[in-house]
Amino acid sequence: MTVTQERPMTYAKMRGLVSFFSALLKGKKVGFSDFLNKFVSSQHLCQSLDTQKLIRRQSKLRREKLEKANLSSVHTETSQMKPSDFDYLKVIGRGSFGKVLLAKHRKQGGYYAVKVLQKRMIIKRKEQRHVMVERSVLMKGLQHPFLVGLHFSFQTPNMLYFVLDYVNGGELFYHLQREGSFPEPRAAFYAAEMATALGYLHSLDIVYRDLKPENILMDREGHVMLTDFGLCKEGVAVGGIMHTFCGTPEYLAPEVLQGYPYSPTVDWWGLGTVLFEMISGMPPFYSCSKAEMFENILHAPLQLRSGMSEAAGSLLEGLLERDVTKRLGQSRDIVELQEHPFFTFINWDDLLARKVRPPFIPNVTGPCDVSYIDPEFTLQPIPASVNERCQAAEASEAFLGFSFMNPAEYVAAKPVS
Repeated sequence: MTVTQERPMTYAKMRGLVSFFSALLKGKKVGFSDFLNKFVSSQHLCQSLDTQKLIRRQSKLRREKLEKANLSSVHTETSQMKPSDFDYLKVIGRGSFGKVLLAKHRKQGGYYAVKVLQKRMIIKRKEQRHVMVERSVLMKGLQHPFLVGLHFSFQTPNMLYFVLDYVNGGELFYHLQREGSFPEPRAAFYAAEMATALGYLHSLDIVYRDLKPENILMDREGHVMLTDFGLCKEGVAVGGIMHTFCGTPEYLAPEVLQGYPYSPTVDWWGLGTVLFEMISGMPPFYSCSKAEMFENILHAPLQLRSGMSEAAGSLLEGLLERDVTKRLGQSRDIVELQEHPFFTFINWDDLLARKVRPPFIPNVTGPCDVSYIDPEFTLQPIPASVNERCQAAEASEAFLGFSFMNPAEYVAAKPVS
């Protein structure tokens, strides 16, 4: 184990600067004063409980609930939801195939994050399977407290719509960019909530595969919520294996890079990289050169920050273990993490019940407060294409079974006769 000194420029800050100048060069409406304010503020702001049984019990109850819901709900492709049911207020994010918008349901009044995807781009890049996997994962009754949930999904001739929980406390990436790094107790709180979400997915034989600060949102109460299930893989039990090369370079596990079969333990490697970045301000094997970074992930010694606690170092070494058979979480999944000294102060039952007070609570005034969301998104105009003036489309062959209406919300959404 090698110990190094702290690095003054964090990865998140550096990426924030790159994002700003990229947006500027593309002609996006991000003011220089906004950049200065962001940059200046970033310099100054600085049990033994068997939760696995609880998770399995919860997943069984949710599966039963979903089976009943499927019998009583509207048929997926006759969902009556359509774009005009919502008022679109702000752009709050973007992805490879479209944008995420803050929207208000015109009848119910609820606020949602609506992810709008262009069918043409998805088909062109042959990504239909990933989109349908995301929909399928969201459909499994993901009512876990630290996972973004699906309320509706529907389609028009040109677009797909996911209507999701709206979370406006900002991405974990945003907070890391602003503060550089977190004290260990704060990092431990976030890591514990992420671990319960990953453990729950694993109990459903789902591997997340894309843990990174941009996919970890913070709600208005300060709890984290994982989002973006497009790279999830279903049907992989603990001990099962996969082969697909996917994920974000900085957070890829070595077995994925090498093309070896891999298992749900890739998520524990991902948690290790995010925890390392929260404490140290940089991903563990980062380099500006992708080739060098991949080489580092495969062979470089883990360099822990000076001043890191022994418990934090031990956990990181366990999670960032290249030998999968020795990696923490390999045999008993989340239970192995819960027993680690780094999480001694965590009451896992209280954590799952959201009874543990978060170390930081975002100062948001209401659902329309987007102050924690990057102006790179919020200053963009609402695309006219999201409001296609037509009824929900008949299912296109590429996206059969996409549409869904949560039965619990069907009565509220049903038109008055």
